[in-house]
Amino acid sequence: MASCTQVQVTVIGAGNVGSSLAQRIAEKDLADVVLLDVVSGRPQGLALDLIEARGIERHNRKISGTIDYTDTANSSVVVITAGLPRKPGLSRDDLLLTNAKIVRDTVRGAIAHSPDAVFVIVTNPLDVMTYLAWKTSGLPAHQVMGMAGVLDSARFQTFIAMELNVSAADVHATVLGGHGDLMVPLPRYSTVGGIPITELMDQATLDRLIDRTRNGGAEIVELMQTGSAFFAPASSAALMVEAILHNQSRLLPVAAYLQGEYGLNDVFIGVPCRIGCQGIENILEMPLTESEREALHRSAQSVRQNVDRALELLGNT
Repeated sequence: MASCTQVQVTVIGAGNVGSSLAQRIAEKDLADVVLLDVVSGRPQGLALDLIEARGIERHNRKISGTIDYTDTANSSVVVITAGLPRKPGLSRDDLLLTNAKIVRDTVRGAIAHSPDAVFVIVTNPLDVMTYLAWKTSGLPAHQVMGMAGVLDSARFQTFIAMELNVSAADVHATVLGGHGDLMVPLPRYSTVGGIPITELMDQATLDRLIDRTRNGGAEIVELMQTGSAFFAPASSAALMVEAILHNQSRLLPVAAYLQGEYGLNDVFIGVPCRIGCQGIENILEMPLTESEREALHRSAQSVRQNVDRALELLGNT
């Protein structure tokens, strides 16, 4: 008799991003969801709340909450959102040591029960945590990726659409580099209905939108005061999960491990990749101008320095 098993995704961290992501995955009918957190009761309560909406949202996905990694066994995808969120005045890099310990421990717990899973990292500082997750897991690099490029590109897309008063659906935006102040939005590769935005706005406007994109997360943190963005990050991670589970070969900007691409080595940083059921199928190396390439290398250098710092701090704990 044919098997009736369903695909399962584990979301580690039942905070705002994790719980919103669990909702997205279930309501898009992508997979069953296991929501794991260290705080007993929280993931179970959120899972029950989501289950009680199944009849309204018209899906039959199983959603469970747990504090036990054994309940996450045989997951196809593991998404790590656990970690200390940004607060006003804190940069992503200020979260380095605390979140490095959390990511190390969560990867160890998850990989023990889902050794073939594709790992998607959302915890900040994103590119550094993705590197640590890969090193901890022992997985091939194509099975580990970071979320941020999708989110940064979505923010740039939104700001372009707002500026030109057009539908966001007609805007394609490209952002490379690390998930921080040195990210590299690329106006030459960003279009509205196929028209490069460099033909639709002047340099001063472009510079303003690029700056707002680079500070998109900080802007939300300052407005909220007591929290950080979670709806758009959850949507971004859900898009990646969908591309993996449905083997879509989507071309998405994700934090990927570079081994010579763009002249960079031994670093996870945002570049366009084809995403399918095995994770990263291949990395697309886009032609860059000298200034764009220099900006990408500056971003990678900052990430590499923070990786070295994180490894040093972890080695002393």
